[in-house]
Amino acid sequence: MSKVIAVIGAQWGDEGKGKIVDLLAERFEIVVRYQGGHNAGHSVQVGDQSFVLHLLPSGIVHRGKTCVLGNGMVIDPKAFFVEADRLTQQGVEVSPERVKISSRAHLILPYHRALDHTSEERLGNEKVGTTLRGIGPAYEDKAGRRGIRTADALVPDVLRSRIERNLEDANRIIEAYGGEPLNADEIFREMSVLTERLGPFIADTTHYLNVAATEGRSILLEGAQATLLDVDHGTYPFVTSSTTVAGGAIIGTGLAPHRLNGVLGIVRTYTTRVGEGPFPTEMLEGEAELGQMIRERGREYGASTGRPRRCGWFDAFATRYAAEINGFSSVALTKLDVLDTLDEIKVCTGYKLNGRVCESLPAVSQDLRRVEPIFETLPGWQSSTLGTTELSALPTNARRYVDFLSEQIGVQIGLISTGPERSQTIIVHDSKLGQWLRDNE
Repeated sequence: MSKVIAVIGAQWGDEGKGKIVDLLAERFEIVVRYQGGHNAGHSVQVGDQSFVLHLLPSGIVHRGKTCVLGNGMVIDPKAFFVEADRLTQQGVEVSPERVKISSRAHLILPYHRALDHTSEERLGNEKVGTTLRGIGPAYEDKAGRRGIRTADALVPDVLRSRIERNLEDANRIIEAYGGEPLNADEIFREMSVLTERLGPFIADTTHYLNVAATEGRSILLEGAQATLLDVDHGTYPFVTSSTTVAGGAIIGTGLAPHRLNGVLGIVRTYTTRVGEGPFPTEMLEGEAELGQMIRERGREYGASTGRPRRCGWFDAFATRYAAEINGFSSVALTKLDVLDTLDEIKVCTGYKLNGRVCESLPAVSQDLRRVEPIFETLPGWQSSTLGTTELSALPTNARRYVDFLSEQIGVQIGLISTGPERSQTIIVHDSKLGQWLRDNE
């Protein structure tokens, strides 16, 4: 029986992981975020209620589920309580009994946010397009062995000394680019209040999760961002600062590798990207109007920032790369209904660079800007799939499109989302995902 499953975005993020994790969470006892911070934005629609989550796993909206913020995350305590208080107002319990924060997770402090702004200004035309929430600088401090972990912050003397030490360096950079220096005493007072409130949530989550796995409890691992934003395997340097792929689920939780029973990849029926960076299948020039139509139909605006997402055709070549890295056992396909009105749909099946067909995804971002996508065009279905719950009820051309994507990715599609609500979903019962769901009933 599969007990530990990781859910991974296969594109540049925003694939609909929030809905899929929410849908699966009722079959699992523990739901875990393992990387990233409040730069993530997952939207969950339950009836007429909409929940926007940035730090907490999507399982939080299910009663009785334990939610874990793993050691691989960077956590802004202020953002955590803003989110927790908003969810409480919506009737969701966010308590130390339900939510456990790793004692080894690193904190985001005010100077991290200031450094994030400074870093983007320094880069000018080569800026990455971050959310400016201090994620990157916090991970830099972690790698530089000067970070402040949640457990460290509970010791006032340790918290104060590390703030003073780190701020000395941070202020030099901030002032060099015209920013106002920050005050160590003010930061210490603010963080002391926040970390005291955070204290009851902090636990040794690595031990907790490994004990739970040994006991046979079911665990769902939820990633933020996605494969093509991975700090190692993504379109560097236009990436996030953490490990978003399946290997990161192990590092970011402390679960032993053999615990992982399966990996579910999440893909849209088209592709989007937020911020800067190469995007080979982006709808530009003659397709700009079509891209805007898809943006509006798919509500493609960032849950964290509100920024409009760049839209493009499905990139099967890049998605095969994601499947290879993550070892997807099954794939969930989202937003099929957004394409309902199109008479033709293009799918990128490969790239050409300097007249040659690429064997693998180019590592250099400038090469990715120059590649020529190889497209195949499929007929649309021009009828509504919104709310469809049975595979057999899909229009013939929609079925053909789904089958074509599965063939191109090289992984069976086990779930098709046909709308934002939980009920608007097709489960392919003879798929690997269908088996997981039956095993965890």
